[in-house]
Amino acid sequence: MKKSLFITFEGIEGCGKSTQARMLKEFLLREGKRVFLTREPGGPKIAEKIREILLSVENKKMLPQTEVLLYMAARSQHTGEWIIPELEKGKIVISDRYYDSTFAYQGAARKIDGKLIDTIRRYATFGLVPDITFLVDLPEEIGLSRILAKDADRLEQESMEFHKKVREGFLDLANKEPERFVVLDGNKSIKEIHKNVISIILKELNK
Repeated sequence: MKKSLFITFEGIEGCGKSTQARMLKEFLLREGKRVFLTREPGGPKIAEKIREILLSVENKKMLPQTEVLLYMAARSQHTGEWIIPELEKGKIVISDRYYDSTFAYQGAARKIDGKLIDTIRRYATFGLVPDITFLVDLPEEIGLSRILAKDADRLEQESMEFHKKVREGFLDLANKEPERFVVLDGNKSIKEIHKNVISIILKELNK
């Protein structure tokens, strides 16, 4: 039976992945598991500072190259300071976003070369790969309709076409790595999606 497990949740803005990550944590805690929930960009203090820069609407002139490097810098600190140590303690780590978001947002939508991203990714994450990645798939127009315009961050304010490319990028990743990805229908109810998630996680823990 597995002790540590690295689980990530991915998807476009407003897809409901954060809710599912929290619900999974609560379920596993009730089951007596040791769980650590985190998010990206962010986590440790240094990564949270980078998050502020990345998401601030004041930074609309940020270049795609700067963006991808800042995300990877935050991820490196996050992985090295929080994720790996928690996994080494035997905990189940759940992250709301991880490196697949960079392939979708900066790769598919910003058109940065995927091979370049992958090279930086391997270095920044110390080679860490999630055991399971849940992709909560939802049409971009539905996801964005859930976000209040006045509270939208720099990336949430991007065009509908941008978010369409992000969604396509995520689905492409899922097709390339079917052994790691589980695609969830974001149109289903929160309870239905959660039930699907815990069914898969319990099977994984019992291997």
